[in-house]
Amino acid sequence: MSSSQDFVDYVVEQIGNAGMVTYRKMFGEYAIYCDKKVVALICDDQLFVKQTEAGKTFIDDVKEAPPYPGAKMSFLIEDKIDDQEWISQLIKITANELPLPKPKKKKIKKE
Repeated sequence: MSSSQDFVDYVVEQIGNAGMVTYRKMFGEYAIYCDKKVVALICDDQLFVKQTEAGKTFIDDVKEAPPYPGAKMSFLIEDKIDDQEWISQLIKITANELPLPKPKKKKIKKE
């Protein structure tokens, strides 16, 4: 089951104070970016935040689950999505701990 656009829009609105927040649709689900870093996934209308040590400390009572079969475990955020200040802080903490993505190599045209 894919996620609804309404849920994605709600989550993005809730975490908007974390930084430059964008999203990208992938295979019917969504990757959430903060300051150009993938910080979370939305799958089946659930929010899965990438695991970091700082995030684990901030959350305190952590619930972990994989966003899809075979995926790495993530922090499953349920009730706290409605707390805009809390969820924005978690996303900001997560983004700060994650590295910037490696630049993509330019393809060389063969002649």
